Amino acid sequence: MKTCDLFKKKTVLSFEVFPPKRTDAVDTVYTTVAALKELSPDFISVTYGAGGGRATCEATLAIASAIKHEYGIESVAHLPCIGLTKAEAASQLERFKEAGIENILALRGDMPEGGTPAGDFAHANELISFIRERYDFNLIAACYPEGHTESESVLADIGHLKNKIDAGATQLISQLFFDNDYFYRFLERCRLAGIGVPIEAGIMPVANKKQIERMVTLCGVTLPKKFSAMMSRYENDPEAMRDAGIAYAVDQIVDLIAQGVDGIHLYTMNNPYIARRIHEAVHRLL
Repeated sequence: MKTCDLFKKKTVLSFEVFPPKRTDAVDTVYTTVAALKELSPDFISVTYGAGGGRATCEATLAIASAIKHEYGIESVAHLPCIGLTKAEAASQLERFKEAGIENILALRGDMPEGGTPAGDFAHANELISFIRERYDFNLIAACYPEGHTESESVLADIGHLKNKIDAGATQLISQLFFDNDYFYRFLERCRLAGIGVPIEAGIMPVANKKQIERMVTLCGVTLPKKFSAMMSRYENDPEAMRDAGIAYAVDQIVDLIAQGVDGIHLYTMNNPYIARRIHEAVHRLL
């Protein structure tokens, strides 16, 4: 099933998992997926993991295939294009096709330290065009409610996003954010720019202060005062911090659903306990 069709019927709930860094720990992901299956997600996406390379592709492919064929959940495979040649991209896409994967999250990927590596793709829209011309995958793209850290402005970022849609993306998943107002302003800019595809709100429940500090560094997201106060109060109490992070994410999701969001994409960090707690709080609203 192409996941873009799900939005015609309901508010979509999806999860993200990631391959472990160690190949001998891959079974832990399947334990996570088995637990997530009990929550009846509409689909589960699988990141490309850190480091890239063939081993990373193998893990993404194996997990995405198992989610679809063994666990009976629609899957989305991430594919970053930075450093890829067209021949390498085609090879990976053929393998996704052979495995029955129908949905690809097409990304540029993080720029490595030391500059741009050799490859045939500079931006995600180029990968999307390449895939659209050759395959029948449903193509999903990433979007950034507060603007991509490398964009000169939020309006310029909307222009780059429109390029992805024009290239063939039929669905968007947002980067995490902690202030819903940024997301609503982003939606307004998208609609004014003629971007009418479904847009899922990416929500990351925060389990510890170190995790969020890393996310702020990588993604440049804004921390509202009430979020910062929560971290300061509970940073030395791991269980309280986890529960406060869950409560904050639930508040975000309830508000988003009330405002008619197309869907919620939960960055689970491979933690089914947190996903289950959130699902228990919001599933009747979906």
